[in-house]
Amino acid sequence: MKLRIVTPLAVVADEDGVRAIRAEDASGSFGILSGHADFLTSLAISVVRWIGADGSLRYCAVRRGVLSVAGGRDVAVATREAITGDAFASLGDAVLDRFRADTEAERAEHVESTRLQLTAIRQIMRHLRADGQGEARLFP
Repeated sequence: MKLRIVTPLAVVADEDGVRAIRAEDASGSFGILSGHADFLTSLAISVVRWIGADGSLRYCAVRRGVLSVAGGRDVAVATREAITGDAFASLGDAVLDRFRADTEAERAEHVESTRLQLTAIRQIMRHLRADGQGEARLFP
């Protein structure tokens, strides 16, 4: 099989002769072997593992993403951020914890942005009120 892992800025892995791939989505861990049916799934924050043509194990921590299998042979992963390594331990807890913390920080920023937008809308509506009953009149 051919495995290609890409981020918006780089091709992180591009390898032919891959024997097997293991990844994780919302339903859990799954494996892909040559001849797998066409497949598309959204990846969780996890480590994608594969066995190379030489039998060596390779690892890539991904910060979510999309995995697709085409033609039973071409596997592609598109992710926002990816870090490769030769040892699972080096990618395990530290990298995944950082990815999770970054995701949580983005979620908090999104909540704060939404809160600010709602506050601005409330202020605009207060200024548009035409009568004391809370109705907004946009056109005279």
